[in-house]
Order: sequence, then structure tokens, then C-alpha cells
Amino acid sequence: MKSTFPRWVDVPARALMAILFLMSGIGKLTAVAATQGYMTAYGVPAMLVWPAAAFEIGAGVLLLVGLWTGPLGLCLAGWCLLTAAIFHTAFADQNQLINFLKNLTMAGGFLLFARVGATGFSLDARRALSRTEV
Repeated sequence: MKSTFPRWVDVPARALMAILFLMSGIGKLTAVAATQGYMTAYGVPAMLVWPAAAFEIGAGVLLLVGLWTGPLGLCLAGWCLLTAAIFHTAFADQNQLINFLKNLTMAGGFLLFARVGATGFSLDARRALSRTEV
């Protein structure tokens, strides 16, 4: 079944989802001590702030440009589920519940990206086109 949406519709979807990861990764780097304190309060080793920031920034950039969107979607879905399970389980706190549900919702969106990839205006689409032209 052919989609009625234009091919470029995934561009704003990727950009909106990438913003969260870019801002979160940059935020970790600009507030290392505070982030480490938050992480250790939940039993996460403080030294993981560096790989977490690198993953979030790298994933945000890859998502923004639409490169390796399928595997990236799986990784980001897992990341959202993992962070929800670690940091957002105090459901009596409405903010925590909302963040938990937000992470689940984003995981669902990333699973769709894993399934369909970046369909238009992406490096994945460009790579697919160049393979068919050869």
C-alpha cells in the first residue's frame, strides 16, 4: 500500500526526535557534575556520563541526517526503554510518569524508523538511490 504522505515527511520527524538527544548529550557535557550526581542517585556509575553523552550526540546527528536509520532506530528504542526503566519509575510523581510514557512513545517511533528507515531527504535514501543506479 502506497503512503499518501510526501517522502519528506520523515525529515521533521527525525529533526524533532534528534533535538532531544542532541540537547540531552550537550547538557550532560555542560553540567557533568550535576549529571553524574543524578546518575549515581539511581545507581548508575558516574563515569558513564561520557559514553552516554557521546551516544546521545552521535545518535542525534545520525538521526538528523538519516544515516543508518534502521539499526539506529533499534538502538534508540532500546535506549529509551532502558532510561525509562532506570530513571522514570516513580509513578506517584506525575512528572516521572509523563517522562516514562514519553520514553515509551519515543521507543515506538524509533521502532517504526527501524522498520521503514529514512524514506526521503536522508543519507540512507541517497545511498539506496546510488546503489540502484549502478
